[in-house]
Amino acid sequence: MNLRHIEIFHAVYVNGSVSAAARALHISQPSVSKTLRHAESLLGFPLFERGKGRLVPTQDAHTLFEEVREIQGRVQALRQAGRNLKRGTQGRLRISALPSIALGALPAAVARFLRTHPAATFDLQTVHHDDLVSKLYERETDIALAYAVPDAAPVGHRWMGEAELMVLHRGDDLPEQPARVPLEMLRGHPFISLAQSGPTGTLFSREAERLGIQFDEVVHARTFYIASALVRAGVGVSVVDSFTAAAALGPELHARPLSPPIVFDVKAMFLESRPPSVLETNFLKVFAHVIAAS
Repeated sequence: MNLRHIEIFHAVYVNGSVSAAARALHISQPSVSKTLRHAESLLGFPLFERGKGRLVPTQDAHTLFEEVREIQGRVQALRQAGRNLKRGTQGRLRISALPSIALGALPAAVARFLRTHPAATFDLQTVHHDDLVSKLYERETDIALAYAVPDAAPVGHRWMGEAELMVLHRGDDLPEQPARVPLEMLRGHPFISLAQSGPTGTLFSREAERLGIQFDEVVHARTFYIASALVRAGVGVSVVDSFTAAAALGPELHARPLSPPIVFDVKAMFLESRPPSVLETNFLKVFAHVIAAS
């Protein structure tokens, strides 16, 4: 018996007649009758006794139905899963992100997404920029959220939006500064450098070099989270991404954008052989909206 035979047998057994089975399956009665006879021919024994407008299951049919019920249930579950995947309503999303993105933007997007996709589940992890591609190729994650695609990396990507670098400082360290802070104003202040933190650190270093500015570097931090903790502890001032700045803000910490702005892209990376599913695409749309609003 193939799946079509099983479906027809199950429908006739449950509904009690060819006509009722045909209505349940939205097919013609002759099609049900033909398929049922073919199934009986393959099995070599009758499944129903015909008479008085109804089909009465034989004892063999009762025995067979116990097996068929489980198979049919799995088939229906598979079809429903396919419909859900097509609609992008449920499934598991495995997402890696830079720690700075995971501080606020990613949790905000997850919370918003679950309000409209309550059946979805998440597997989240933070990863350093240098490890993003390996996590994709080792199949430990399906989507990687970062600021730049590593050079020569054979991965696909989608643009999610943009962010910018900001000065993070305690109130007493930079009193009465303009709305946008020129880098020159950071001269003479103990500076927490993020030059080795990845693409954004490189972006900042190039801008400082272009302007010919040298800072009084007291600490080299490799993550924005460490830098913000050092600023909070009174070690000095730093320049971090806008996501880290937003997560760190409080009565003692302030953030101001730079003048001129130092802007960078936010991208979602994935294997070219495994582009985002409908569910993942729907999530990335929500994530992009969060980035645009931040």
